[in-house]
Amino acid sequence: MISFITEKKSCWDALKNEKRPIFIYGMGDGAMKIMSVFRRMNIPVSGIFASDEFVRGHYFEGFLVRRLSEIEEMYSDFVVVLAFAAGYQELVDKIHAIAEKHTLYVPDVPVIGTGLFTYEYCMQNAQKIREVYDSLADDYSREVYANIINFKISGKIDYLTPVTTPKSEIYRKIIKPVTTETYVDLGAYNGDTIKELMEFTKGKFSAVYAFEPDRKNFKKLSKFTDGMSNINTYNAAAWCIDTELPFAAKSGRQSAISANSGIMIKALSVDSVLRRKPATIIKMDVEGFEREAIWGSAYTIAHYAPKMMVALYHRNEDIFELPLLIKMLNPNYKLYIRHQLYIPAWETNLYAVTK
Repeated sequence: MISFITEKKSCWDALKNEKRPIFIYGMGDGAMKIMSVFRRMNIPVSGIFASDEFVRGHYFEGFLVRRLSEIEEMYSDFVVVLAFAAGYQELVDKIHAIAEKHTLYVPDVPVIGTGLFTYEYCMQNAQKIREVYDSLADDYSREVYANIINFKISGKIDYLTPVTTPKSEIYRKIIKPVTTETYVDLGAYNGDTIKELMEFTKGKFSAVYAFEPDRKNFKKLSKFTDGMSNINTYNAAAWCIDTELPFAAKSGRQSAISANSGIMIKALSVDSVLRRKPATIIKMDVEGFEREAIWGSAYTIAHYAPKMMVALYHRNEDIFELPLLIKMLNPNYKLYIRHQLYIPAWETNLYAVTK
């Protein structure tokens, strides 16, 4: 029993017992994952709807894609299941508006890996979850941690709003970047987080090491960094050792290492690239392979204690395994957890600092 986990009934169980029609809001990979769980649990789907601009008389998984207004004309009371991610204010506000009119669930399905994040899953890992909670550096981190876990169990978005922190506040109050940073960016995408850092350092830094495995993204990264001094870019994945890995290239940020298929790409460890030289900040957002990237940075973390920014939302176990691993490698860290504007609980990150 963990007192701060108050949600004991998963959204999946609530949906399984639901008597009202259930409509999925959204199409694509998220909807496919949710519908797969529905089939396994014998949860009926009454239909699919999408935002008005995406409705064009087509079908998704055998259902005619409708507008919300059409569903509202057909049914006076129904349940909405959100099946996509929202990361900007206008869309988040729209989702909250729907939640005010209808019962809304946002099931937590892992970006990578299998299994469901339920109360039973938490109880199986209760010791680790409690250990992370007790090791957090401030009360707000503990509130964020508790709310994120309760959200992941229940699918209730009301848990997210009170613990949403602007990115700028995280930089100012926790990371506190200076003009002499040696910044390691794992999952550099198109250079967006390098740009973020430079906004707080007036464009100054000692060095940047940026890893991006996707070729199209790497071209964008190279274009962004072209002409800058002391920037080292690698068209490679971040890993625990130097090797080659199969990689499935997708659009945007969703490219990832794949166990089953893909082209072979270079993979590098941070420790081998830095050659035992220090880093002062390491950011990790590597689509579910943060654990391997942390092990590949073990020497740097243990000896130099760089400020860490690590995604905690790709795999079910990330929210407790990754903080414990970093704390094991360097017990001097103070651990903070913050959630930025996003539905579901993506952009929930660990921040580790020593000052």
